[in-house]
Amino acid sequence: MSAAATRPVVAIDGPGGVGKTTVSRGVARALGYQSLDTGAFYRAAALLVRLHRIDPEDEGAVLAVLAGADLDYRDGAMFVEGIDVSAAIRSETITAASSRLAPLPGLRMVLVNRQRAWVAARGDRAVVEGRDIGTVVFPDAAVKVYLDAPPGVRAHRRAGETSTTLREVATQLGKRDRLDSTRATSPLTAAKSAVAIDTSTLTADEVIGRVLELCRSRGVEPSGRPADGKDRAGD
Repeated sequence: MSAAATRPVVAIDGPGGVGKTTVSRGVARALGYQSLDTGAFYRAAALLVRLHRIDPEDEGAVLAVLAGADLDYRDGAMFVEGIDVSAAIRSETITAASSRLAPLPGLRMVLVNRQRAWVAARGDRAVVEGRDIGTVVFPDAAVKVYLDAPPGVRAHRRAGETSTTLREVATQLGKRDRLDSTRATSPLTAAKSAVAIDTSTLTADEVIGRVLELCRSRGVEPSGRPADGKDRAGD
């Protein structure tokens, strides 16, 4: 795809525990862009499914609930029907439930369309994190980055953010990695044009700096507007 066909989106992909959220928000602040955690949409969907007592494998019922749901992401927080559910969707229960929903192709189509609309409403000036951003959601992003780190490093980081033991976190991450990389629809994989960055020996600021250098080389310039977003825990 030619440079003329790209859009100024910065796509950041990678598995859990590599620092996607911290890096995405840091890059967004530096550029004056807005940041979007696409995983929050899947977690919000899982919360709705649980609240409505729906079988997560009944895709028709899941889509029916989502069809009329008011989902909004702003200032680094996820809102469902106008209520901030950012803390609720980070529970271990919702995390596990979102992993079960993520492979549903119809669900992914609905949420991807919402994510694209969110970015379009901001003039495509957004830093978007997830697991299929550079490959599916924004294959025409001007900048594509794939963050990675060894499983042990990622488990240590994630364990430090929760009250869960290191062994439990390692098991959960391993399971999520297998689900994400083997699902038929939008599997976790680096886009061919993505720049891979191993974050295991780098500080967050160093990773942010590398992404910003890549942005400059791809012609993605600061917008001159202050970015939104509050620091919250995430991937």
